[in-house]
Amino acid sequence: MPPKKRSAPARKSAKPVKKKRGFKGILLQAFLVVSIWVVVAIALYVAYCAIDLPDIHQVTQPPRRPSVELQAQDGTVFARYGDMVGDHVTLADVPPYLPQAIMAIEDRRFYHHFGVDVLGVMRAMVRNVIAGHTVQGGSTLTQQLAKNLFLSPERTMKRKVQEMMLALWLEHTYSKDQIMIAYLNRVYLGSGAYGVDAAAHTYFNKSAHDLNIRESAQIAGLLRAPSRYSPLHDPAASMERARVVMQAMVEEGYITDRQRVAAISGVPVPTHKPGSGGDGHYFADWVYDQLAPMIADTQQDMVVKTTLDLSQERVAERDLSDILDKQGAAKNVTQAALISLAPDGAVRALTGGRDYHESQFNRATQAMRQPGSSFKPIVYLTAIAQGLSPDDVIVDEPITIGSYSPENYEGRYEGPVTVRQALAQSINTVAVRVLQKAGIGNVIQTAQDLGVTSPLEHDAALALGASEVTPLELATVYASLAAGGKGITPYAIKEVDSRDGQVLFRHSDVSPPQVVDAGAVGTLTGMMEEVIRSGTGKAASLGGRPVAGKTGTTSDFHDAWFAGFTADYTTVVWMGNDDNSSMKHVAGGSLPAQLWHNYMSEVEHGLPETALHTGGGVLDHVIDDAGAVTNDVSKAFGDFIDSVVEGSEKK
Repeated sequence: MPPKKRSAPARKSAKPVKKKRGFKGILLQAFLVVSIWVVVAIALYVAYCAIDLPDIHQVTQPPRRPSVELQAQDGTVFARYGDMVGDHVTLADVPPYLPQAIMAIEDRRFYHHFGVDVLGVMRAMVRNVIAGHTVQGGSTLTQQLAKNLFLSPERTMKRKVQEMMLALWLEHTYSKDQIMIAYLNRVYLGSGAYGVDAAAHTYFNKSAHDLNIRESAQIAGLLRAPSRYSPLHDPAASMERARVVMQAMVEEGYITDRQRVAAISGVPVPTHKPGSGGDGHYFADWVYDQLAPMIADTQQDMVVKTTLDLSQERVAERDLSDILDKQGAAKNVTQAALISLAPDGAVRALTGGRDYHESQFNRATQAMRQPGSSFKPIVYLTAIAQGLSPDDVIVDEPITIGSYSPENYEGRYEGPVTVRQALAQSINTVAVRVLQKAGIGNVIQTAQDLGVTSPLEHDAALALGASEVTPLELATVYASLAAGGKGITPYAIKEVDSRDGQVLFRHSDVSPPQVVDAGAVGTLTGMMEEVIRSGTGKAASLGGRPVAGKTGTTSDFHDAWFAGFTADYTTVVWMGNDDNSSMKHVAGGSLPAQLWHNYMSEVEHGLPETALHTGGGVLDHVIDDAGAVTNDVSKAFGDFIDSVVEGSEKK
């Protein structure tokens, strides 16, 4: 038999071979999955942000504080408070380089993006990464407008997304020109100014229609930091920022380099530091605080006519800065204050410190300091009213009252001296003896009658000015002495008007009452003239011009004062340190008297030399420009004299 054929084994069906995925494939797949989830997350977050978007059909108007414009005595506007909104402007109303300046520095692609400038955002991110901190933002003008119109200023991711969404809506709804017009009228530009017209009036006292290239660049420069680049607060920084803006305008082809050079040529670079230069900031804040109750009850914009004399204010600020710059470091004195009053109490100058932008604390009206010996005239006046004579003799020798043993400034004792000499040389022991004779309670009453409102301690140290007062209070006292004992009240506001011309307040010119004996004041004034002629106040002398005054120095040189008056002005100067540290032998007769002399020499220049009220019974007061003469011949003519004085003051 032939052998059996073996059947071939059945073939197994072939299975497909799986290719192993490479690393790149896995990575790509993961990237696609993550991208999808990122897109979903972004979509969900955008939807979340869109849920509470503000009503885009209602443009919000932020709460507006009434604007308050302060005018100096000559009508010059020197300060503004509150929120100011100017006239509505269109592109035809403003010079073309104003919007061009804004675009050049804030949004160069304004007319080429759709509300969000993707290229601008990327460029800003790169520059910020390179710098290591935020140096440039990516917000377009449309985004800034969306924020101003609808959103709060908070810095959150949600607000930024909402800002972008609203910017897209604005771009879809309005034309570029309409958006630019809205921006020009709504943007905040510092100092309470909303819109370019308000800014033009605030910083340059003109309409936006009249702005030149440099001024337009300064306004555009405010957008980054309105306070830092304010032409009012720091003119030098404002000019430097304007140069940057104008260079950007040249790069964008808005102006030529020749126009840029012409815009800044002939314009002096501001050299004064912030806070100097006659700004009157301390005075302005003091006035604004007085207006607070009136502002709280109205929404009307106000024009406030004040008593400030800008020329005198500039002299005060300049002289104060100069003397501290030159001698302050060597003498360890860092602060000073000066206040100057007209005969009726009108405040002509008020400087509350060395640099307003460094410290807004007003030392002229708020600082409580010991007046030292500048308080002594009140002590002597009280005693003179009781019969003390300038020629009476009192022994200068050591004195102890309980545990209190005052010493003289240089530790010397002169023995028998006249009352006139004691005040001129500021002898402490005599002042304490006069206080004891006059009665502490009576001296306190005299001080209050003359205008001191701060509490005074009932002890013997009161004679040497141990109780604290403000420079304004001391100025009130000396102004009342200059007025022959009439109660002078310092004032800064002459009139408050609404924008439509309605008079809301007007200062009353009522004649002040006689608060202390005129004869006693006249006698004291003669003694205070001797302080200038031969005593501690020689440095304050104004040559042949009649001056009465008194120095003041507290223990360990914590405070130094000079207070004095002519027939034209009462001026008080204080020097010291805010931390109450000691100065290096700065007495009232040194730097304060020098500052008083420097200021008064300039403001008195050209005025007639007029005698002070000394109660001598001969010729007391001459007013050359009015041609009026008042004689204190006898008490019988008292009413006649008062009427002539009042009539002369009104003239």
